[in-house]
Amino acid sequence: MSEGQKIHAQAVISPGAKLGAGVEVGAFAVVGAGVELGEGCVLHAHAAVHGPSKFGHGNVFHSFCVIGGDPQDYSFAGEQVKLEAGDENIFREYVSISRGTKKGGGVTRLGSKNFFLAYSHVGHDCQIGSNNLFVNGATLAGHVTVQDFVSIGAFSPVHQFCRLGSYAYVGACTVITQDVLPFSLIVTERETRCFGANSIGLERKGFSPERVKKLQQAFKLLVRSKKNTSQALSEMRTTMTDSADVQELIAFAEKAERGIIK
Repeated sequence: MSEGQKIHAQAVISPGAKLGAGVEVGAFAVVGAGVELGEGCVLHAHAAVHGPSKFGHGNVFHSFCVIGGDPQDYSFAGEQVKLEAGDENIFREYVSISRGTKKGGGVTRLGSKNFFLAYSHVGHDCQIGSNNLFVNGATLAGHVTVQDFVSIGAFSPVHQFCRLGSYAYVGACTVITQDVLPFSLIVTERETRCFGANSIGLERKGFSPERVKKLQQAFKLLVRSKKNTSQALSEMRTTMTDSADVQELIAFAEKAERGIIK
């Protein structure tokens, strides 16, 4: 064990792995053959890093991430392909990052100070710059290029071979099938609507027909009339004073800081 290393007795370290000074490996974490970890890297319990792969200093691998696994590609037949990463990347729970493929150049590359939130994924042969944010469930197919300071929102998939330019922002749940310009803001259309009171659900929760009818009337006024929200709430406040449910609805709407879905 080298200087400053902290290796849990129940960690699994391949004889072929190289660990720098100050590396910490938690219980049941796995460091595979051909893995090189720079100084100060930390593997939390149950993290898995496979090789061939090489990491700079200060990378942090959280529980149940799988970094440097085999490419998810039918053509992969065990070739010596690899992953290369810079410094101070953070891989949160269940992040998966694949090594390259022979046909794609053989190397998946990551720069430095990227933050991969839980369940995000980087496919084989991707080329990732530095200071990027991958929010929960952000998913890159193979051969994607991401430059620097890019934010990819939650549950946003990126099609293979697409490029994302520096400082671009991709909003949550946005499907990317073409290149994203640098400095751009990309967000899918939002068509979320309110369709009225949850009548069946309320009945199942024991609401009387009278209570449900009052709420249906309130929602009809709030989301289906031509009145704006303030006008609708004002009318509800004066004409539906006998319904505690409607008054609760009004109070909630009046405290909305980001508006309400109508």
